[in-house]
Amino acid sequence: MDTLGLFMLLILLFFQWTAALAPEEITWTYTGLVGQSEWSEYFPDCGGTSQSPVDVITTQAKYDPSLIPVTPLGYSQYGNQPFTMYNNGHTVVIELPEWMGLGGLPWLFTAVQMHLHWGNDGPSPGGSEHTINGLSADAELHVVHYNSELYPNMSAAMTQKDGLAVLGILIVTGEETNPAFNNILNYLSRIRHADQKAFIPAFDVQSLLPEDLGRYYRYNGSLTTPPCHQSVIWTLFHERVQISVAQLLKLEKLLYSSKAEEPYRMLLQDNYRATQPLNHRVIFTSFSAESGKELSSGEVTAIVIGVMCGCVGLAVIVRFIVKTIRTKDSEKEKEKKQDMAMNSTSEAEKKEEPSLSPQSVP
Repeated sequence: MDTLGLFMLLILLFFQWTAALAPEEITWTYTGLVGQSEWSEYFPDCGGTSQSPVDVITTQAKYDPSLIPVTPLGYSQYGNQPFTMYNNGHTVVIELPEWMGLGGLPWLFTAVQMHLHWGNDGPSPGGSEHTINGLSADAELHVVHYNSELYPNMSAAMTQKDGLAVLGILIVTGEETNPAFNNILNYLSRIRHADQKAFIPAFDVQSLLPEDLGRYYRYNGSLTTPPCHQSVIWTLFHERVQISVAQLLKLEKLLYSSKAEEPYRMLLQDNYRATQPLNHRVIFTSFSAESGKELSSGEVTAIVIGVMCGCVGLAVIVRFIVKTIRTKDSEKEKEKKQDMAMNSTSEAEKKEEPSLSPQSVP
């Protein structure tokens, strides 16, 4: 058998082997033989019509005034018990205590875990899963909850259309370090390889969220990784959270998707799914277009220049008015002095006129 024939036989055996595996036994990746473009072959829900993530076109989002701010419950009450953090080969996962939950939705949701998605080589296109008007952020944080009013646990809830609620937080980079994210990033070295687990000090989870929890996008979607169950009520916050470039590089450079015993180390990077078709779905927004409008750099520059020109114009007008008033006051003062001078001259002339004595009369 020639080399090509042997290669084809191995490929055929591989597909027969993977087809015989249960979905939970299949090792999926973001690229490669079981990459995201092939997920639907092994996980049927990944080919559904309500998949996530999506690109949010803000001009097409529908304002819904009934959407109230989401309410984190117990996020800041972390207690003395440490959090469990582990590398599952796809991302870093932090397990959350069951007393944490989420309000502001039709049901009460109990927190389960949070994880991150990112790109590679620092700030660059790609990294976040959701995009806004086609633009991605540098990373994205997901906080996962299950519907504890209707279902007993995460496993039961994740296959139901109203089973899960996930908060999506877009992360961008800037100059300042975000201390809240160091509660995760400072301990990544303990879980560098897949399947490694560590305990980390508990911390205030709410400190990871944006300050404005009232402005967000809401839609029905799915898990963004296999098995891609279409069971998620998504809340994607409008406000971004900022971390430093150094913090982003820690996320991108410290973790491996390979196990410690494997001979080849593979960096855990680009662990984000491409955006999926919106299809029949509508994305709702909790804020009106006017209140949530972001100005472009050109618009900001135009506003600044306009304000400066307005200030200059106002200064010129004020100066003109002051100058006019001073000129009029000066003219009045000059006229007053002239009148006084004329009056003085008249009185002096009267005093100098000779008076006629009786003797001089003939």
